[in-house]
Amino acid sequence: MFTGLVQAMGRILQAEDEGAGRRLVIAWDGLATEDPIVLGESIAVNGCCLTAVRIDGERFEVQAGPETLLRTNLGARGAGDRVNLERSLKVGDRLGGHFVQGHVDTVATLRERRSEGEWEFLGFAIDPAWTPLMVPKGSIAVDGVSLTLVEVDEDGFSVMLIPHTLSVTTLGLLRPGDPVNIETDMLARHVRKLLGS
Repeated sequence: MFTGLVQAMGRILQAEDEGAGRRLVIAWDGLATEDPIVLGESIAVNGCCLTAVRIDGERFEVQAGPETLLRTNLGARGAGDRVNLERSLKVGDRLGGHFVQGHVDTVATLRERRSEGEWEFLGFAIDPAWTPLMVPKGSIAVDGVSLTLVEVDEDGFSVMLIPHTLSVTTLGLLRPGDPVNIETDMLARHVRKLLGS
């Protein structure tokens, strides 16, 4: 379980195919030495919950299986690319964003970006099957970042980003056409299941 509050922008050092999956070597610059990553720990990489399978100081390795590569943008990421990183919640941690499972639903594409003062408006295109789970002022995770939805239409949604979010997450680097991982609000998914689709 995560909050969608990104703790660091990591750097992919290496990406190698492993059969139908992929192994990523990621650098977490500035990781606190008193709280190192441990083997088997869950880490959200661009919002996708992955397991640390090897650790070497500020470097760690994760494996992404076929289902993960199908539903996320991690298959398109390579050496030099930046990724959002968040460690899983501990009991008693503050929940500053919203409940994020790290279970990416689908990929959306940035279709519009414009400045509004210091803020940035980002509009995304997404498969219309997912927009019934979104409501204006509701929560969404975009590449693992907890955001508030501004507008929702049949095949897209928009968000507004403050300067802090632009500077400490990969969302500040996005350009039109770039794919992003989307996790809809888990409460909305459960309500839809209970009420029937």
